[in-house]
Amino acid sequence: MGPDLTNITRVLTRIDEINRQLMPNTYQQTQPLKSRFVDVLNDVERAKRVARSKSNISGKTNYDELKDIITECAEKYNVDQELIRAMIQVESGWTTDAVSNKGAQGLMQLMPRTAAMLGVDDPFDPAQNIDGGTRYISDLTDKYRGDIEKALAAYNAGPARVDSGNIPEVSKRYVKNIMAIYRRLREAG
Repeated sequence: MGPDLTNITRVLTRIDEINRQLMPNTYQQTQPLKSRFVDVLNDVERAKRVARSKSNISGKTNYDELKDIITECAEKYNVDQELIRAMIQVESGWTTDAVSNKGAQGLMQLMPRTAAMLGVDDPFDPAQNIDGGTRYISDLTDKYRGDIEKALAAYNAGPARVDSGNIPEVSKRYVKNIMAIYRRLREAG
Protein backbone atom coordinates (compact mmCIF):
# COMPACT_ATOMS: atom_id res chain seq x y z
CA MET A 1 0.00 0.00 0.00
CA GLY A 2 1.49 3.28 1.15
CA PRO A 3 5.09 4.02 1.95
CA ASP A 4 6.69 3.42 5.32
CA LEU A 5 6.65 6.92 6.81
CA THR A 6 8.57 6.15 10.00
CA ASN A 7 12.03 7.17 8.74
CA ILE A 8 10.67 10.19 6.89
CA THR A 9 9.12 11.43 10.12
CA ARG A 10 12.39 10.98 11.99
CA VAL A 11 14.30 12.93 9.34
CA LEU A 12 11.75 15.76 9.26
CA THR A 13 11.73 15.95 13.04
CA ARG A 14 15.53 16.14 13.12
CA ILE A 15 15.53 18.87 10.44
CA ASP A 16 13.07 20.88 12.55
CA GLU A 17 15.28 20.46 15.62
CA ILE A 18 18.39 21.62 13.74
CA ASN A 19 16.56 24.61 12.27
CA ARG A 20 15.33 25.64 15.71
CA GLN A 21 18.87 25.36 17.12
CA LEU A 22 20.48 27.31 14.30
CA MET A 23 17.83 30.00 14.03
CA PRO A 24 15.94 30.10 17.35
CA ASN A 25 14.60 33.62 16.85
CA THR A 26 13.65 33.36 13.20
CA TYR A 27 12.59 29.76 12.74
CA GLN A 28 8.85 29.38 12.42
CA GLN A 29 7.15 26.12 11.65
CA THR A 30 4.91 26.85 8.71
CA GLN A 31 3.06 24.84 6.12
CA PRO A 32 5.39 23.97 3.25
CA LEU A 33 4.56 25.49 -0.09
CA LYS A 34 2.49 23.12 -2.17
CA SER A 35 4.69 22.80 -5.20
CA ARG A 36 3.73 19.32 -6.30
CA PHE A 37 0.48 18.68 -8.11
CA VAL A 38 -0.15 15.56 -6.01
CA ASP A 39 0.03 17.69 -2.83
CA VAL A 40 -2.63 20.02 -4.20
CA LEU A 41 -4.81 17.04 -5.12
CA ASN A 42 -4.41 15.61 -1.64
CA ASP A 43 -5.52 18.93 -0.16
CA VAL A 44 -8.58 18.96 -2.40
CA GLU A 45 -9.45 15.39 -1.41
CA ARG A 46 -9.02 16.27 2.27
CA ALA A 47 -11.31 19.29 1.85
CA LYS A 48 -13.95 17.09 0.22
CA ARG A 49 -13.77 14.63 3.12
CA VAL A 50 -14.16 17.41 5.64
CA ALA A 51 -17.14 18.80 3.74
CA ARG A 52 -18.74 15.33 3.61
CA SER A 53 -18.03 14.58 7.24
CA LYS A 54 -20.66 15.16 9.82
CA SER A 55 -18.97 18.19 11.33
CA ASN A 56 -21.69 18.42 13.97
CA ILE A 57 -20.45 15.18 15.51
CA SER A 58 -18.55 15.94 18.67
CA GLY A 59 -18.11 14.36 22.05
CA LYS A 60 -19.50 10.86 22.57
CA THR A 61 -20.62 9.17 19.36
CA ASN A 62 -21.23 5.65 18.06
CA TYR A 63 -20.67 3.40 15.07
CA ASP A 64 -23.95 4.30 13.36
CA GLU A 65 -22.99 7.98 13.24
CA LEU A 66 -19.58 7.18 11.76
CA LYS A 67 -20.43 4.17 9.60
CA ASP A 68 -20.06 6.03 6.26
CA ILE A 69 -16.66 7.44 7.20
CA ILE A 70 -15.43 4.06 8.47
CA THR A 71 -16.68 2.29 5.33
CA GLU A 72 -14.98 4.82 3.04
CA CYS A 73 -11.67 4.64 4.90
CA ALA A 74 -11.77 0.83 5.12
CA GLU A 75 -12.19 0.57 1.36
CA LYS A 76 -9.65 3.30 0.61
CA TYR A 77 -6.87 1.73 2.70
CA ASN A 78 -7.89 -1.94 2.47
CA VAL A 79 -8.45 -2.35 6.21
CA ASP A 80 -11.30 -4.36 7.73
CA GLN A 81 -14.08 -2.13 9.05
CA GLU A 82 -14.23 -4.32 12.13
CA LEU A 83 -10.57 -3.57 12.90
CA ILE A 84 -11.22 0.18 12.65
CA ARG A 85 -14.25 -0.19 14.93
CA ALA A 86 -12.25 -2.22 17.47
CA MET A 87 -9.45 0.34 17.45
CA ILE A 88 -11.84 3.25 17.99
CA GLN A 89 -13.55 1.36 20.83
CA VAL A 90 -10.25 0.73 22.64
CA GLU A 91 -8.54 4.01 21.76
CA SER A 92 -11.27 6.52 22.63
CA GLY A 93 -14.48 4.71 23.48
CA TRP A 94 -16.10 6.57 20.55
CA THR A 95 -15.31 10.00 22.01
CA THR A 96 -14.32 12.45 19.26
CA ASP A 97 -12.62 14.92 21.58
CA ALA A 98 -10.69 12.37 23.64
CA VAL A 99 -7.15 13.32 24.68
CA SER A 100 -4.85 10.83 26.38
CA ASN A 101 -2.44 11.69 29.19
CA LYS A 102 0.35 11.44 26.57
CA GLY A 103 -1.38 13.84 24.18
CA ALA A 104 -2.95 11.44 21.68
CA GLN A 105 -6.09 12.97 20.19
CA GLY A 106 -9.45 12.06 18.77
CA LEU A 107 -11.23 8.82 17.99
CA MET A 108 -8.15 6.88 16.91
CA GLN A 109 -5.84 8.69 19.34
CA LEU A 110 -3.32 10.17 16.93
CA MET A 111 -0.24 11.76 18.43
CA PRO A 112 0.21 15.34 17.12
CA ARG A 113 3.34 14.49 15.09
CA THR A 114 1.73 11.41 13.62
CA ALA A 115 -1.37 13.42 12.73
CA ALA A 116 0.77 16.06 11.03
CA MET A 117 2.73 13.39 9.15
CA LEU A 118 -0.56 11.95 7.89
CA GLY A 119 -1.95 15.33 6.85
CA VAL A 120 -4.55 15.47 9.61
CA ASP A 121 -5.16 19.16 10.25
CA ASP A 122 -7.89 18.67 12.86
CA PRO A 123 -7.50 15.45 14.86
CA PHE A 124 -10.88 16.05 16.50
CA ASP A 125 -12.68 15.96 13.15
CA PRO A 126 -13.99 12.38 12.86
CA ALA A 127 -13.40 12.12 9.10
CA GLN A 128 -9.81 13.35 9.28
CA ASN A 129 -8.98 11.33 12.38
CA ILE A 130 -10.40 8.06 11.07
CA ASP A 131 -8.79 8.60 7.68
CA GLY A 132 -5.40 9.28 9.30
CA GLY A 133 -5.64 6.42 11.78
CA THR A 134 -6.77 3.96 9.12
CA ARG A 135 -4.01 5.04 6.77
CA TYR A 136 -1.45 4.64 9.55
CA ILE A 137 -2.58 1.15 10.57
CA SER A 138 -2.63 0.20 6.87
CA ASP A 139 0.96 1.44 6.45
CA LEU A 140 2.04 -0.43 9.57
CA THR A 141 0.31 -3.61 8.43
CA ASP A 142 2.23 -3.35 5.16
CA LYS A 143 5.47 -2.73 7.06
CA TYR A 144 4.93 -5.86 9.15
CA ARG A 145 3.83 -7.94 6.13
CA GLY A 146 0.23 -8.44 7.18
CA ASP A 147 0.94 -9.13 10.85
CA ILE A 148 -1.95 -7.18 12.37
CA GLU A 149 -0.79 -7.78 15.94
CA LYS A 150 2.65 -6.30 15.25
CA ALA A 151 1.02 -3.41 13.38
CA LEU A 152 -1.25 -2.72 16.36
CA ALA A 153 1.69 -2.88 18.76
CA ALA A 154 3.54 -0.36 16.57
CA TYR A 155 0.44 1.86 16.41
CA ASN A 156 0.41 1.91 20.21
CA ALA A 157 4.08 1.84 21.20
CA GLY A 158 5.76 3.08 18.04
CA PRO A 159 7.50 1.14 15.28
CA ALA A 160 10.95 1.59 16.85
CA ARG A 161 9.92 -0.37 19.94
CA VAL A 162 8.39 -3.15 17.89
CA ASP A 163 11.44 -3.29 15.63
CA SER A 164 13.71 -3.59 18.67
CA GLY A 165 11.54 -6.33 20.17
CA ASN A 166 10.93 -4.17 23.24
CA ILE A 167 7.12 -4.14 23.28
CA PRO A 168 5.78 -2.82 26.62
CA GLU A 169 3.26 -4.91 28.56
CA VAL A 170 0.65 -2.16 28.20
CA SER A 171 0.96 -2.46 24.41
CA LYS A 172 0.61 -6.23 24.59
CA ARG A 173 -2.65 -5.79 26.55
CA TYR A 174 -3.75 -3.16 24.03
CA VAL A 175 -3.23 -5.61 21.15
CA LYS A 176 -5.01 -8.38 23.04
CA ASN A 177 -8.02 -6.14 23.75
CA ILE A 178 -8.33 -4.93 20.16
CA MET A 179 -7.95 -8.43 18.74
CA ALA A 180 -10.68 -9.76 21.06
CA ILE A 181 -13.12 -7.04 19.97
CA TYR A 182 -12.06 -7.42 16.32
CA ARG A 183 -12.73 -11.18 16.37
CA ARG A 184 -16.09 -10.68 18.09
CA LEU A 185 -17.15 -8.07 15.49
CA ARG A 186 -16.05 -10.31 12.61
CA GLU A 187 -17.99 -13.28 14.02
CA ALA A 188 -21.10 -11.13 14.43
CA GLY A 189 -20.77 -10.21 10.75
